[in-house]
Amino acid sequence: MQLVVGRIGRAHGIKGEVTVEVRTDEPESRLAPGAVLATEPASAGPLIIASGRVHSGRLLLRFEGVMDRNGAEALRNTLLIAEVDPDETPEDPEEYYDHQLIDLDVVTSDGTEVGRIAEISHLPYQDLLVVRRPDGSELMVPFVSEIVPEIDLKLQRAVITPPPGLLDEAEVQVASARERDES
Repeated sequence: MQLVVGRIGRAHGIKGEVTVEVRTDEPESRLAPGAVLATEPASAGPLIIASGRVHSGRLLLRFEGVMDRNGAEALRNTLLIAEVDPDETPEDPEEYYDHQLIDLDVVTSDGTEVGRIAEISHLPYQDLLVVRRPDGSELMVPFVSEIVPEIDLKLQRAVITPPPGLLDEAEVQVASARERDES
């Protein structure tokens, strides 16, 4: 099974290094020197990591055969993909691989059916579960413990406790400083 573990960003310096947006909780093993990674687009790879280091809080990688800034810049926005055993699970029991979450049924804590997880959207500050509802519409659910308190892989379901307005826009509660000032 293939797992996206990073996305190549800008070139760094003139010796072929690139910044990498890490998309794995295990970068020390998935993005280590010697790792062979498939790519999307496939024409950019496979890439073999020659070296890696952290600089100003960003991961910098250099790949075998990429020796200058032009070669590094040509890789920009390429996804890095690792081959993973489908039975492998993260060390932390509160973490999940995307493939474990895709197609889980989503229900509220009272058992109301919401839909099925279609995709995981990885944003810089939090992940979102993209839930396809029975009517074909999509719902974005922040993947945080307050809203998604339970993932049950055996029962193939995710339990959510949605805040007002997440499932029904008519329930949206707008808080503004103006309303407080008028009181």
